[in-house]
Amino acid sequence: MEGPGSGIRRRVSARKRSRRSLGLTAPAGPLEPGQEPEGIEGRRQRRSGSPEPPEYDGSEEDMFDGYDSFAENSFLAQVDDLEQKYMQSPEHGTITIQPAFEELCSKSTETNELTIIGTDSNLTVAQTRDYCCSPKTLQEDIPIEPGDDLLYDVPCSQALYSEKTKNSTSDLKNPSAKESYPLPSHQTLNDIPVKQPQEKKNVSPERTESDLSRRRSLKDRLKSAMTGNAKAQTPKFSKREQLKEAILSEEINVAKKTMESSSDDLGPFYSLPSKVRDLFVQYKGIKKLYDWQHTCLTLSCLQQRKNLIYSLPTSGGKTLVAEILMLQELLCRQKNVLMILPYVAIVQEKISSLSSFGVELGFFVEEYAGSKGRFPPIKRREKKSLYIATIEKGHGLVNSLIEGGRISELGLVVVDELHMIGEGSRGAILEITLAKILYTSKTTQIIGMSATLNNVEELQEFLKAEYYTSKFRPVELKEYLKINDAIYEVDVKAEKGYTFSRLLKCKYSDHLKKMDPDHLVALVTEVIPNYSCLVFCPTKKNCENVADMICKFLKKDYLKHREKEKCDFLKNLKNVSNGGLCPVLKRTVPFGIAYHHSGLTSDERKILEEAYATGVLCLLTCTSTLAAGVNLPARRVILRAPYIATQFLKRNQYQQMIGRAGRAGIDTVGESILILQEKDKHLVLDLINSPLENCYSHLGQEITKGIQSLLLSLIGLKIARNLEGVHHFMCSTFFGIQQKSLSGEKSLWEVSQKALASLIEKGLLQRQSVCKNVEESQCDLQITKLGQASLKGTLDLAYCGILYKDLKKGLEGLVLESCFHLIYLTTPYDMVSQCRPDWMIYLSRFNHLSSAEQKVAAIVGVSESFITKKASGQAIKKDVDTNIVNRFYLSFVLYALLKETNVWSVSEKFNMSRGYVQTLLSGAASFSSCVLHFCEELEEFWVYRALLTELTKKLSYCVKADLVPLMEVTGVLESRAKQLYDAGYKTVAHLANADPEVLIRTIHHLSRRQAKQIVSSAKMLLNEKAAALQEEVEDLLRPPPDVPGTVAPSSNSHELTQ
Repeated sequence: MEGPGSGIRRRVSARKRSRRSLGLTAPAGPLEPGQEPEGIEGRRQRRSGSPEPPEYDGSEEDMFDGYDSFAENSFLAQVDDLEQKYMQSPEHGTITIQPAFEELCSKSTETNELTIIGTDSNLTVAQTRDYCCSPKTLQEDIPIEPGDDLLYDVPCSQALYSEKTKNSTSDLKNPSAKESYPLPSHQTLNDIPVKQPQEKKNVSPERTESDLSRRRSLKDRLKSAMTGNAKAQTPKFSKREQLKEAILSEEINVAKKTMESSSDDLGPFYSLPSKVRDLFVQYKGIKKLYDWQHTCLTLSCLQQRKNLIYSLPTSGGKTLVAEILMLQELLCRQKNVLMILPYVAIVQEKISSLSSFGVELGFFVEEYAGSKGRFPPIKRREKKSLYIATIEKGHGLVNSLIEGGRISELGLVVVDELHMIGEGSRGAILEITLAKILYTSKTTQIIGMSATLNNVEELQEFLKAEYYTSKFRPVELKEYLKINDAIYEVDVKAEKGYTFSRLLKCKYSDHLKKMDPDHLVALVTEVIPNYSCLVFCPTKKNCENVADMICKFLKKDYLKHREKEKCDFLKNLKNVSNGGLCPVLKRTVPFGIAYHHSGLTSDERKILEEAYATGVLCLLTCTSTLAAGVNLPARRVILRAPYIATQFLKRNQYQQMIGRAGRAGIDTVGESILILQEKDKHLVLDLINSPLENCYSHLGQEITKGIQSLLLSLIGLKIARNLEGVHHFMCSTFFGIQQKSLSGEKSLWEVSQKALASLIEKGLLQRQSVCKNVEESQCDLQITKLGQASLKGTLDLAYCGILYKDLKKGLEGLVLESCFHLIYLTTPYDMVSQCRPDWMIYLSRFNHLSSAEQKVAAIVGVSESFITKKASGQAIKKDVDTNIVNRFYLSFVLYALLKETNVWSVSEKFNMSRGYVQTLLSGAASFSSCVLHFCEELEEFWVYRALLTELTKKLSYCVKADLVPLMEVTGVLESRAKQLYDAGYKTVAHLANADPEVLIRTIHHLSRRQAKQIVSSAKMLLNEKAAALQEEVEDLLRPPPDVPGTVAPSSNSHELTQ
């Protein structure tokens, strides 16, 4: 006999079978309380006990749970009895439905279909512990009528699947589906504890032979199905994870509909799923947005898809707004996003921080920096991509999308540091990129942000954008000036622009006054070691000298502050430098002080920044590049002098430097102190009281990288066909808006006409032959093969002619006994002017060349006699192209790097800073990639294609081949790759499946944040590669539309977009 509350559970592994419910039809007419269906007592089997359901994690479960017999009294026999009992019952029963399933069953009950779980007596469906919202029980009396005997036609798992499909179809038509989330398909019956109503009647143990036969038949089918499922290698799934995915998908669908409508409802988190909010808390520690961020995100212009420029002081939280807008575009509007950042280091930092979001939310994060990036990008059918690019790579990406007619795939373009549009050749390239997007795609939204903008009206006109600004800073900033021993606070309301604050109290010896006339030691010791401090210096050498000088006059007590952590940091620093250690850093780091400038390698800069951010280092002496790079705030910022090298500070530069003062969440106030001499007093007063500098277009000043490059791409990408079309485009550029103030007497027409003539003269463009009797303005132009190669290689047009000649000359006697000749051909031209050869080293290296390598020197035109004379200081009478000689010297450096793969040893051999050597290597890798694309467009250079592909890869990583796969992961540099490889993580798949906690214990000097970022980046890279292969497979298997004998699709179904 079965007592009250007893029940049995059917255990089927989530890995083996997916079932949710079994449907029965029911006529109208509820049962009376206590009434029981007829014919049950003859088939009910007695059992006792009511075991508690064991804990279940949805992934690791034995299929049979101890039931290893299929005999007469087995578990399956009991299951069979119960199923037969209800399939053959002519009577009615009462069904109890718990709240977790109430909404799931609501639609079924409306259509006289009932979702049930098989038990004895009455049918009971109980809530699951993970998904129920309320503990209360809802009773519903639902009439039941015998239906078709589905159990004897198909396995029960298929019946359940069929019912699930039917329910899913009906849910699509049900408006209330938005409010409920379906259970994951892998949920099993063993997850559901079953209540057993009190038994009403005695049960006869007798069975007929037909009953036994039918039971055995069902037993055999169940056994067969379960055994087959056991052999299937289905992946392990977690109930929680699949439910989270279902909820996320549903919230995204709701967000899409919300954004498409005119509703003001912003959804759980600014039209994004609530999971996004949780991820910001988890990965960035952001629990609440600032008021200005909320205001900006709810601007009507953003809802209307208008372009936007917004400007706030440094550290105000601009990036968070951009990230939320990007996630809206990727998840809700299902469009790709391009984010343009100024420097490679910032691109890599952003890739690392957003890869975790991509893995969790289902989009790709792709890097376009240095030699990385695919042109055109892979066209993905399902997941969308976030392209994070430098200015130059972003330009190449936009060109490739326009050429392929895919520019409309970009839903949003975000530009950080928009003020850089007014800075030299890089500003010109940024302007060209934005102008093309505006001209070719009417659906792409552009968001620009900056801390230092002044002539916003002209930028608004160019970008057709709205403008939002705020003076909000999370931490108050106080500006001070130091003149002699007095410190003055900047006050724009005061008559002089400043007011006296205090005298600097310090007891200086005569020796200290001589060594530190600006009282830097006194200023920094007011805040360190308990607070952080940045000292901006005019030059790189001054950074090192100041750091060294401060340490000499600090008390020994500073050595004890976080002593063990500083010791570990020095070991890590030595490790990333392949055993080398800068003598200055060796002296300063024990005091918590270091210098930071471009003379350091990227590995060194990265770990210095991490040590400073965690408080192991409390003082950095740095150049102005830190202000525009990674975000490293400080309690106090000191400007050593109002100069950058020999140039007096600009207002924009000053604003960026002092903007680093004040750490949100740590400091209540930030301080900046500008040290000046009496002679600079008037210049400094003008500086602090002047407005920010205007942004001016450099399109006309940077001829080859500016206007000529733009016009070549306009003709090559068929955006314009003639002078008239070119002029029309130029009117919409930032240069066109500012033309009157920039071009003087020359009109925009004349400027465009002159640039086109120059391109024709260089052989990059040509007029079509049919233009003889047509006006010049309407004469169509076409790009030449050389022009097309230059466009695809994104080359500076100043060098495309000389590159063609060098490659052509190389074909006459290409030396392939080593890669030296190829290295010379890929040494970047724009770094030659910075080269100052050490002629004694040059001569020594030249004398050690092999015969094949000396042949290379002879081919390019470098003679030993010239180098000997330069080394001995003799006069040179014969004219020699010093650019070739200097370029050949840089090739020596690169050649040595590829052979030794050690930046430290190479920098010492050639008497160069290790930072410069690494910059040369990075530039060569990028230029090699450009030369490769250049050669791909010219048939005569076919031989270079395979050679340069391999060389580009070598230059990009410059490590042993075993480490290359690991260094493809963003954030993994050479030293970290060696550590990972030695620990057994030899592939991207190893890293993608690694446990961050195990990584922390295995890899020395690896923080938890870094470990998580490495794993997320590896997962992202692995997903990208897998998706690319899947796309390739689908393309191969897709039948071509022009197969003979098939009906071509109607042309009316396709629309061409401009």
